Amino acid sequence: MEKVKNVICIKWGDAYDAEYVNKLQNMILRNTSYNINFYCFTDDSRGFNDTIIVKPLISLDTKPRYQKIYSYRKEAGLCDDNLGGLNNQRVFFFDLDVVIISNLDEFFEYPKDDKFYIINDWNSKGNKVGQASSYSWVVGTLGYIKNYYEKNPEKVFEEYFSAAQEYLSSKIIEKYGKLNFWPEDWFCSFKYHCMQKFGPMRHFISPKIPEDKKGLKIIVFHGMPNPREAIMGIWKNKKKWQYWKKTYKVCKPTKWIENYWK
Repeated sequence: MEKVKNVICIKWGDAYDAEYVNKLQNMILRNTSYNINFYCFTDDSRGFNDTIIVKPLISLDTKPRYQKIYSYRKEAGLCDDNLGGLNNQRVFFFDLDVVIISNLDEFFEYPKDDKFYIINDWNSKGNKVGQASSYSWVVGTLGYIKNYYEKNPEKVFEEYFSAAQEYLSSKIIEKYGKLNFWPEDWFCSFKYHCMQKFGPMRHFISPKIPEDKKGLKIIVFHGMPNPREAIMGIWKNKKKWQYWKKTYKVCKPTKWIENYWK
């Protein structure tokens, strides 16, 4: 059995700092018996752990306007057939804002072939969209997704706007007929599964790890709040909200996250 696993992430811009990259590596190393090669594709590696393998940020060979859209830098750019010199090797991608709460050995052992695996998106119906906070593939099998975006950015953006995970999912389905998903209980959404479903109750009850997901491995913090904000009980207002949104866009301090996010 191959004892080395390739984990990759991407850091671009100032949305997340080096602490997120370092803690992601720490969480993975703490929760597996496998040897891990941990790669970060970035334009700024200041403050990284010494054992992180730094790779240049992936470039998109297309018009400058369409090179700068973060989501496609990830969902299209990382499909490069020559990604980081990892040709023909399986890689496991994680977003920087995930929190790992239990052992990942079973996760790393799950792919038994060269297929693509992703989270089944909680917002979609019909198994048509993958949630791209964690997915895995063999480098060299998805290059067509990057190539199509580079040649047709206007068409892609017109159809999907910034919903790059929907673009990625559609191209996988177009070629392979379906998406292959990780087991449902391995992942949950912080907003959908840990927080109170009835928005006003979030003012009074702190988020909790869902009890019905017995095999839970990874909590996904997509959008706001991120792990650091959730610990402090902050839901940042980046845009002017309608008044009624203040009734549910709230998070009480969630200190248990610190037990895992370190």
